[in-house]
Amino acid sequence: MKGSKLKDGLIFFMLAIMSILFLTPIFIVFMNSFKGKFYISDTPFMLPNSKTFVGISNYSSGISKTGFLNAFGWSVFITVSSVLVIILFTSMTAWYITRRKSKFTSGLYYLFAFSMIVPFQMVMFTMVKVANILHLDNPFGIIVIYLGFGAGLSVFMFSGFVKAIPYEIEEASVIDGCNPLQTFFRVVAPILKPTAVTVGILNTMWIWNDYLLPYLLIGSDYKTIPIAVQYLQGGYGSIDMGAMMAVLVLAIIPIIIFYLVCQKYIIEGVVAGAVKV
Repeated sequence: MKGSKLKDGLIFFMLAIMSILFLTPIFIVFMNSFKGKFYISDTPFMLPNSKTFVGISNYSSGISKTGFLNAFGWSVFITVSSVLVIILFTSMTAWYITRRKSKFTSGLYYLFAFSMIVPFQMVMFTMVKVANILHLDNPFGIIVIYLGFGAGLSVFMFSGFVKAIPYEIEEASVIDGCNPLQTFFRVVAPILKPTAVTVGILNTMWIWNDYLLPYLLIGSDYKTIPIAVQYLQGGYGSIDMGAMMAVLVLAIIPIIIFYLVCQKYIIEGVVAGAVKV
């Protein structure tokens, strides 16, 4: 009993230390967002005082300089649309290649799995050229690009879960008169909900924070939040650190709230896929 308590205490202590290490950078950014820009570099680890505290002026300055509200709108649109498209098409793809056993579907599955290990930097120049030719260099076209890059992991996760669904359930729906689309949306899709939520959360965190792909495809015409932050850098490398810290806080808050609300679904989705064989 004592050994078990000691072990639990040690695990708790290690997790507490890791939590502090992960939360410290976020706290430093939040703390510095209330300081004058000239004091952030000099005293980055000190709490604001009567001399360095500037209230919410950094937030108003950052919002006006970056066009934050417009960038926030584009980030929400691209993220939500891309995640919904990824969940819909990859779940259907995973169901098809899992239930239709053939050399074609097996090869397709391995292509999706292989895409997960290909670095983005290896294909980004070719991707940009193809996107320009196909007129995908806009907020609607980038959704298709995100579908391509997010399909590998998503299909892999959905496929593992579909294998755990008893085929007899689908056979029963066919006997009741369902066609393939009705079978998927009425029978399979509700069962895939834990994995769908997990896939959605992981892709949301990736797309919301992504800088390189929107920068290469849509640039300054349709700024997302990561791109808007870059525009706080002035000439000769000068940066308004106060406004940047404030905008970073505004960018972090939505995704933190989203993750805290949905974190239990990640665990449920992982566990659901792990206990079924």
